[in-house]
Amino acid sequence: MDAFYASVEQRDFPEYRGKPLAVGGSPTGRGVVATASYEARKFGVRSAMSSRKAIQLCPGIIFVRPRFEVYKAVSTHIREIFSRYTDLIEPLSLDEAFLDVTEDKLGIGSALDIAEQIKTAIKTELNLTASAGISVNKFVAKIASDINKPDGLTFIGPSKVEAFINALPVEKFFGVGKVTADKMKRMQLFTGGDLKKLPENELVRHFGKTGHFFYKIVRGIDNREVQTERETKSLGAEDTFMYDLSTIDEMHKELDKIGVTVFNRLRKKQLKGRTITLKIKYSDFTQITRNHSFGSPVDDLDIILETAKDLLAKVDLEEKSVRLLGISLSNFGELEIRSRRAKDSGQLELFG
Repeated sequence: MDAFYASVEQRDFPEYRGKPLAVGGSPTGRGVVATASYEARKFGVRSAMSSRKAIQLCPGIIFVRPRFEVYKAVSTHIREIFSRYTDLIEPLSLDEAFLDVTEDKLGIGSALDIAEQIKTAIKTELNLTASAGISVNKFVAKIASDINKPDGLTFIGPSKVEAFINALPVEKFFGVGKVTADKMKRMQLFTGGDLKKLPENELVRHFGKTGHFFYKIVRGIDNREVQTERETKSLGAEDTFMYDLSTIDEMHKELDKIGVTVFNRLRKKQLKGRTITLKIKYSDFTQITRNHSFGSPVDDLDIILETAKDLLAKVDLEEKSVRLLGISLSNFGELEIRSRRAKDSGQLELFG
């Protein structure tokens, strides 16, 4: 989807249309931008940018509160549109998914035609635009979907994949952030074609295990299947506050609220975790995490809150204020996941 949250707001509220808009954050400079409209992006405003920075770049920017229930409802409708064409759908987030249309349900026979029909349905039924990338594997399709946004449609056929990757700037590759991109450029590696010149052992020597991925991907090799069921690796909640917290009492009150949200999500997913992690972001935007692991899985609210507060007590907060707190559980373990799947499918399974 194109600037999903912001586009929904501009669709529903005519006064926002054609204006620089940020979903999330605030005009006081507190908080972080979740999504920026294309009008705001022209000024350099981006997702995950602080409100303060967004205001500096675009003084007239409008901030609105997220309406996640609305976005979820729209996302559900979009998923229903997808399901008309294929059952092989792998959601990445509310606004993005992989679709395998090798066996399309309507017998259309063309991935390009299917993408055009999906885009048209989204526009007609939801009055929103989407961009699609079509290719032979996940990597190329994902990159292609970001080309010609908004309302883009890019097809990279089998005969074009090699040339496409050869010309692709290194910063467009998965796993290549600013630090890695800078390192590559110091090594005179600017494109996929440049990476392709290095043997696999050299890529691993310079970039660790990701080097194996780079070696394959620059040759167009990506055999990952579209996964219709993604295992939950972690589950949590966090909050960025309207003002920096400076006392333990304030932090405890916020942790109580966050803990209840996490507890409810665990119960909804029928999960228990062995590891509880506390996330803290200070007023200067530095961030730390602290965690504690148990011998057996837990989903008890009192244990979650007690552990989070114990972890907070071990952090040096002297002369520091806190702008964000988060709690998450992970390390669910194979037994819990498999048991949950069995229960969902109505199967009775025994595990040793």
